Amino acid sequence: MKISKYLHSCLVFEQDGFKLLFDPGTFSFAEGIVTPDMFKEVDAVIITHIHPDHFDPENLKKVIELSGAKLYTNKQVAAETEKLGLHAEVISEGDLSVGPFNLKAISVIHEPLLDNPTPEMTAFVINEKVLHPVDSFEEKLLEHKGIELVILPTMAPFCTELKIADFADRLQPKRILPVHDGFAKEFFLNQRYENYARHSDAKGIKFINIKPIGETVDV
Repeated sequence: MKISKYLHSCLVFEQDGFKLLFDPGTFSFAEGIVTPDMFKEVDAVIITHIHPDHFDPENLKKVIELSGAKLYTNKQVAAETEKLGLHAEVISEGDLSVGPFNLKAISVIHEPLLDNPTPEMTAFVINEKVLHPVDSFEEKLLEHKGIELVILPTMAPFCTELKIADFADRLQPKRILPVHDGFAKEFFLNQRYENYARHSDAKGIKFINIKPIGETVDV
């Protein structure tokens, strides 16, 4: 299984020639560096929640039109995609298969934001190797302590580095793939990720300083 990053929280998982796209949101497309054409060969798309940095209606529609990919999401997002003429298979908690991927869907609570309603949000365990908590640090996610890799939000208005590091320290994954960083300048990103890497190394966790566009990690 390969995971490729396309700015912020936009990820492509690939296995046996099947490509699964997560959260192509507005932050990924904002500067025109990432375009819908890059995802014309994806087979399926998952949207984890309705926030625009994870869900970009206009560009999602382009991706689906180009690729013919099947769309999976929760009820709240599905209500919006129907308005675009895009039918989605609604995900509920539990196990599901998407192509060769075995997924466990977990309903989680988004970390609090200023004057912002809490969205319906779905986290995932992928192939029993990867935890994708999305924008949540709920205690129940720690049931997956020791997992091979966690996709970790590392910058956000809803958290601090101390909170992020505490979650990772308690989860004790073997590796960390950082996301939720699409609004940061490169010099700042490099500085903070050096700090995260030093902290993680001291805890016996490998922090992967992945480049933001198209670089791949094998799991």
